[in-house]
This record gives sequence, C-alpha cells and structure tokens, in this order.
Amino acid sequence: MNKEYEYITVSERDGLGFIELNRPKVLNAINRPMVSELVRAFEAFDRNDNVKVMVLSGRGRAFAAGADIDEMAEDGAIDLELLNQFTEWDRLAWIKKPIIGAVQGFALGGGFELALCCDLLFATEDASFGFPEVNLGVMPGAGGTQRLTKLIGKSRAMEWLLSGDMFTAAQALQWGVINRTIPKELLMEETEKFARKLAAKPPLSLRLIKESVHKAVDSSIYEGMQYERKNFYLLFASEDQKEGMKAFVEKRKPDFKGK
Repeated sequence: MNKEYEYITVSERDGLGFIELNRPKVLNAINRPMVSELVRAFEAFDRNDNVKVMVLSGRGRAFAAGADIDEMAEDGAIDLELLNQFTEWDRLAWIKKPIIGAVQGFALGGGFELALCCDLLFATEDASFGFPEVNLGVMPGAGGTQRLTKLIGKSRAMEWLLSGDMFTAAQALQWGVINRTIPKELLMEETEKFARKLAAKPPLSLRLIKESVHKAVDSSIYEGMQYERKNFYLLFASEDQKEGMKAFVEKRKPDFKGK
C-alpha cells in the first residue's frame, strides 16, 4: 500500500497493478482529490514496466455510488468552468495498458462514468448501474452520455440517462455494458485470474490492440482499418513478435519481454 494516497489504496503484485477506491463510509463517493489520486496512480502504473494490467475496484459495499454531492452542491457555472474539473478525467483515456474494473454493489453517476473508463468490466450478480443525475437537475459530465451511447446505442442510452433508473447486472450484461457477472465471493479472484491471463500476453500487442479498438469507436471503418494496419505492421518491429512466432514454430511457451 502506498501511503501517499488518502482516498485510494494502491498495490502491485505478479505483474498486476491494483487500485481500490477507499471511502467506504460514503460508498466511495468520488470527490476531486480522489480523481487526482486515481489519475496519478493509473499514470504511474502505465509507466511501470513491471505492471502489465491494472485492476480497479471499490472497498466495502459499493464500487462507487456517485460523485460527492456535498462537494459540488454550491458550485456555480463559472466556478466549474474556471475549475475545469474534468481535465483530469480526460487523462484516463490516455492510459495505454488494459484496465479491468471489478464492480460490486452500486456503480452510479460518476462511479458509473469511472467504470466506463475501464476496458473490461466484471460485476457481481447483485451489482446495480445507473445515471441518477437527472433526478438532481443535472446530467453526467465526465463522459457518461458519450461513452454509454457509443457502447449500447442511442435508444438504450436514452432510457438509462433520461429515466435516472438503476439497472441490474443482468441487464448490463445483456446490453453489453459489462463482460461477465460473477458471484460476489469470487469477484476479485476471478478478475485477478483474468488479469493474470492478459498479463502473460505481449505488452506491445495489448497496448496497440487497445489503441486500435478505441480508434474504431471514434472513426469510420476505413480510418479505423488504416490505423489497425499500421499498428499491425509496427508490431513486426518488436522482439516479442519474433519470439512469439519462433516459439509457435518450436512448439514452446513464448517468453515475452515487452520490447
């Protein structure tokens, strides 16, 4: 555990970087200092050659039940414009390594937006997701309307966002918001197991696959394919590509170095 963080806990083992939201008494409500710490932790792991995959979770009964309303209740429009508080959220999109979110309990509002910043989402069978901002006279502001719409389409996103209702993990799975549901007692075990599986893959391939998928979300099929092709060619300049293909021919396990 790194003592420089107040609102999250950070640890590293077996090629994995773990970040845990740590405000359980308020269901891990996300305040501005927590976002700053999250960005610092993610970026530090992204620079750490020993970390291949990151896992994000929340301590206690919830992943994150939303933003810290007490912090922003008295803010005005000019206050928020001058604060530019979503700049740090934007930096999460630049993380190169895979991020797996492990969600239990509530992932609501800002907590749901944070979950949507992950590349893969595993959730307990009793997890709940939603954007209740409309019930407070506001709306998502850290990318929720954009990421959810790109993920599940306009009509379904409209239902989630306009109603402010909570949706079950089963619905989230059916609509492609999460990758799988897991019994509560096995959530971290199964998430870590999958993370270790990814950590055994060549790091450069993971990085460029992630970049290419993100490009696909925001580009035409032609632009995305051109981007994919260049990344494909680039990997043939890596030592891992030579090792991977050589190991395949020699029928042995490859030893990837991330070079």
